[in-house]
Amino acid sequence: MNATRQFIPEKFLPSIRFDEPLSRHTSWHVGGPADVYYTPHSIDELSKFLAAIPKDIPVYWIGLGSNCLIRDGGIRGVVVSLHLGLGRLDRVSETTIHADAGVPCARVARQCARWALGEAEFFAGIPGTVGGALAMNAGAWGGETWTHVVDVDVMNRFGEFKTRPMSDYRFGYRHVDMPEKEEWFLAARFRFKPDAQASQDKIRDLLVARKAKQPIGTWNCGSTFTNPPGDHAARLIEVSGLKGKRIGGAVVSEKHANFLVNEGAATAADIENLIDYVRVEVERMHGVQLTTEVRILGESA
Repeated sequence: MNATRQFIPEKFLPSIRFDEPLSRHTSWHVGGPADVYYTPHSIDELSKFLAAIPKDIPVYWIGLGSNCLIRDGGIRGVVVSLHLGLGRLDRVSETTIHADAGVPCARVARQCARWALGEAEFFAGIPGTVGGALAMNAGAWGGETWTHVVDVDVMNRFGEFKTRPMSDYRFGYRHVDMPEKEEWFLAARFRFKPDAQASQDKIRDLLVARKAKQPIGTWNCGSTFTNPPGDHAARLIEVSGLKGKRIGGAVVSEKHANFLVNEGAATAADIENLIDYVRVEVERMHGVQLTTEVRILGESA
């Protein structure tokens, strides 16, 4: 029986699905059920929801599910999805935009091009939402999320809202230190330079180049491992002879070795086992410990 169900106040039921298969909400198309899958329709509703549920029930947040591996046993507790609930994107000054956590990064890139704001093209190369990009300092094509952050709106486990300046955070390559453990991003203000040359054509050219090098259109999560200092994870995996390595329905892409692909029938266990195999082999052959860029969540089946 879904033990979490009994703790959910009835007034929130229109925004909730019980025992929701997370394979429907991740780019790898794997993952067992979430006890409670909650899509808030407003910040006020989200605040009241978090304040109402018992504090011993775990809470996890996801966007487009493009940077997480959900195990086959699923997640006990609550999964909060902002993708459909928080989607505001607007311009607040000549150089500053507001983007809710549920806004897809590609939409940020396209809209900034329409506003003739430069330096935002890299967002088109991030296959996730603004919330996820903030959480891991996502980047592409030489650009990184936190380089452009002015301030952020956050909410904690008790439903308390706060705006924090960028200076509250320490960040680096694919990493952000959070001031509080259970605090999540709701929105951010980003600053970009006006650029009359910013255009949809530039973004399109970058995406064409990306498609030529990466297995776009397959079930994957983007880059599986972060690049070690002074090297590239893809190079290390390729020279280890691991392109095409398969475990169950999961395979190391022949096109880009840092992409692990679900060819259609993979389980989360297949993918996790392949991740572990790649890490062991690269360390055995090159003495380098690869670190996963993706988050691995949930219980094994």
